[in-house]
Amino acid sequence: MKFPGKIGPDEAEQVAIAALSFVANDPVLLPRFLSLTGIEASQIRSAADAPGFLAGVLQFIRAHEPTLSAFCDAAGQTPDDVAAAVRALPFGDERYEAST
Repeated sequence: MKFPGKIGPDEAEQVAIAALSFVANDPVLLPRFLSLTGIEASQIRSAADAPGFLAGVLQFIRAHEPTLSAFCDAAGQTPDDVAAAVRALPFGDERYEAST
């Protein structure tokens, strides 16, 4: 799932859903993600519809270089693809926090 050039919202969502699946299927990452987000495993599906959640998943992946590398290898993405996907999602603009 490689997206050359600019990534639009639909493609970004595909990358984020792949990242969520990657996290959900990892016995080490999932508990860490749940702990950091404060949600329970049973809430993931409904949380995925909330604005900003998918961007948060990608930000979680990007925050740890080995995790980012493993995800990129598994999903056929590059770190730049992941960064572009974050920016294309609601609340994923890295400048958002500075403007609030």
